[in-house]
Amino acid sequence: MEQVILAFSCDPVNQPLCIPESVLELFELPVLFGPVNRAMAYMFLAALIVMALLFFAYRRKAAVPTKFGAAVESLVDFVRNDIAIGVIGPGGEKYAPYLLSLFLFILIGNFMGITPFIMFPIASRIALPIVLALTTYVIFVIAGIKKQGLAYLGHLLWPPDVPVALRPLIGIIELVSTLVVRPFSLAVRLFANLVAGHTMLALLLGSGVAFMIAIPEIGIVKGGVVGVLWFVLGMAIYMLEMLVLFLQAYIFTLLSAVYIESSIHPAH
Repeated sequence: MEQVILAFSCDPVNQPLCIPESVLELFELPVLFGPVNRAMAYMFLAALIVMALLFFAYRRKAAVPTKFGAAVESLVDFVRNDIAIGVIGPGGEKYAPYLLSLFLFILIGNFMGITPFIMFPIASRIALPIVLALTTYVIFVIAGIKKQGLAYLGHLLWPPDVPVALRPLIGIIELVSTLVVRPFSLAVRLFANLVAGHTMLALLLGSGVAFMIAIPEIGIVKGGVVGVLWFVLGMAIYMLEMLVLFLQAYIFTLLSAVYIESSIHPAH
């Protein structure tokens, strides 16, 4: 086949998809200059959207809130009551602002991955999930030390509810699990799910469009029928991805609350 869909030299007329000269082109915005790239710009945009949502929802107190205000308020109540207080328990309300900011920021950032003309989930850059996970890590470690003192680390190294003979082994496992595995798994879980979902979506929709554009060279059956099937399957994945994006924001926030709870209420 003379027509090459993916080529090193890009011909926008005959080749709908092209391999960029450098992978860094995927993260550049032509309208931006200097060190600010696409990922950084969308991170700032996600943060601004979160602040705008909360500002416009709560700037005026009314007996009967607007539909927009009621929608935002339901999200705030969900995070505060079901996650912060529901998971952490007594004292959980003081962690509600952090958990709410975390949830909304990840949610908005996730939905950028399926937003037309953006199509860039900010959590698909591993640096962001790592920073968010380390922030949660610092909070639950400090909360544990503040609540229990140095006994927090002592209980990890020498678990009091474990038989003495097993305490050295269980202590090492617990220490590594709490201080190493938790932040690592928290970051990788979000990163991997966002990359996998976005990649699958891009491949299905991109392949569908590429097949349909190549109809003159490969025929109506291969190009049209196969292209439409790929595109329809991509749109089905698109709808499923909306649920996945919400669940990933919820899971990250929920696990953050669980880790904080385990630090300040070790008996539980």
